[in-house]
Amino acid sequence: MSIWLTHDSRVIVQGMTGSEGRKHTQRMINSGTNIVGGVTPGKGGRGQEFNDRVVKPVFDSVQEAVDQTGADVSVVFVPAKGTKSAVYEAVDAGIPLVVVITEGVPVHDTANFFQYAQNAGTTRIIGPNCPGLISPGRSNVGIIPANIAKHGPIGLVSKSGTLTYQLMYELRDIGFSTNVGIGGDPVIGTTHIDCLEAFEKDDETKAIVMIGEIGGDAEERAAAYIQEHVTKPVVGYVAGFTAPEGKTMGHAGAIVSGSSGTAQAKQEALEAAGVKVGKTPSEAARLMREVMAAALG
Repeated sequence: MSIWLTHDSRVIVQGMTGSEGRKHTQRMINSGTNIVGGVTPGKGGRGQEFNDRVVKPVFDSVQEAVDQTGADVSVVFVPAKGTKSAVYEAVDAGIPLVVVITEGVPVHDTANFFQYAQNAGTTRIIGPNCPGLISPGRSNVGIIPANIAKHGPIGLVSKSGTLTYQLMYELRDIGFSTNVGIGGDPVIGTTHIDCLEAFEKDDETKAIVMIGEIGGDAEERAAAYIQEHVTKPVVGYVAGFTAPEGKTMGHAGAIVSGSSGTAQAKQEALEAAGVKVGKTPSEAARLMREVMAAALG
């Protein structure tokens, strides 16, 4: 089992013929992802060649790609100004999972296409401004390095791409069922709570790592959800313990105003829900090792 992404997932790349789309499509192919085609309006029928003479078809529209390949996942490498239209197109084609890698998407556009997907009721959006998700050894959609972790019993959800990579690397000998980078923008399609719910239901996931950061109240809401609904052990890390008040740190949503959204407040909320919280990524990894050692007896 894994959440949302399996070995059988049929993936298209919106923006595959652009420089970033080509580069990361090659990386996804190398990691075993079942890439069935790409979408670039005006370039349909040309095909795109990758290493080892692998050629993937290019379509003019997402609907055409779905009709001809049976695609059920789309990853979006479209520039920010075109991202809203790209997501609309994927939703209209009934794609169940749309992963938006693009950064710099206007918050108004994200809110708009997220509501559009909610109204349609058929599409889950991950991102924008995220690294994507990976089920190691099965499928990798986005920009997460595939060679830093193996398949295993830990589920990971993170706002931060680089911290996702660090925890994957530090716990690489144990391994992961699925890692989801949800992105750090003020509005995102999939939340910590969505991932916690999915990991709780996944028989293969035995423990969960949750990485948050300063700003907003997502981690506090996740803590309340954990207390009420999650029975599996959760280890947390909150980035930004040394962040100065009122300064945006990395992500657009990572800004603290007064006492709201501080790392300390988030740590206290998580610990009150029974989550073990590390003050550094390495400490969080150590805590997870302890959890797994206890689980394995």
